[in-house]
Amino acid sequence: METIMTIAALKIVGYGLGTIGPGIGLGLCGYGLCVGAARQPEMAGRLFTNALIFGALAEALALIGFVLTFIF
Repeated sequence: METIMTIAALKIVGYGLGTIGPGIGLGLCGYGLCVGAARQPEMAGRLFTNALIFGALAEALALIGFVLTFIF
């Protein structure tokens, strides 16, 4: 019984560590958007669209990790 609870706890810790990558990716995406919009304000709309796409891709990694936590 203790082994099962230990494995369950390690899954949660693993998911927590797995969210570091998408968090860094979203941070870099937001940073790039701010810097790009500050340098060329006329491109802000297009940069925002691209940032939404890349942000969604980074979030998908976190969701996949969340699902895999419960599968295995």
